[in-house]
Amino acid sequence: MNVKCFTVGAFQVNTYLLTDESTGKSAIIDTGETDELLQNLQSLSPVPNIEAIILTHGHIDHAGALVSLQSFFDAPTYLPRLEQALFETLPEQGDWFGAPHMNRPCGRIDHFVDDGDSIKIGNSTLSFISTPGHTPGQGCYYDNNDIFVGDTLFKGSVGRTDLPMGDHSLMQESLQRLMTLPSELRVHSGHGPVTTLSEEMMTNPFLQFLR
Repeated sequence: MNVKCFTVGAFQVNTYLLTDESTGKSAIIDTGETDELLQNLQSLSPVPNIEAIILTHGHIDHAGALVSLQSFFDAPTYLPRLEQALFETLPEQGDWFGAPHMNRPCGRIDHFVDDGDSIKIGNSTLSFISTPGHTPGQGCYYDNNDIFVGDTLFKGSVGRTDLPMGDHSLMQESLQRLMTLPSELRVHSGHGPVTTLSEEMMTNPFLQFLR
């Protein structure tokens, strides 16, 4: 699949447009918290044929703009099942950061995703692996080339676990499980540059416990 990244919003979150090149059908992974992603997509020619909106987890910077995207694309939306409780706090998450003006409505979830499930985008398939820790249901979506990890893993770092519903022990287990996937996968994180699983396994100081 073709991958295009848009870095949007006050949190500078990476949102992704995935396009199956054989059919032209596309999916969005994560939304940002403002209308910036929608504006970027509307500026493309042609406007993408969005077949799915996929969320890695329910934090405001990753799911806050869901309502505005659904109002334009009305595409089926996917959320990790274990993330439902956190997702439902979107109307108050701005308060957590001292910014109540950032509170957002939840939007519509059409499909809950469980570990091992897959999502079809045209002729392409994304597989889902549950990687809780940063949040209760944070998960990653991957094909043979790329993995979209939300806030599980970053270049040189990992997701924080000190926010509400975070769990350090679960994060350690999830990182260990993530590193059993093919090492050549390109890692597209929720923040920061692209890396690979093999590079992080060799150099990421937060993965030293696995080496």
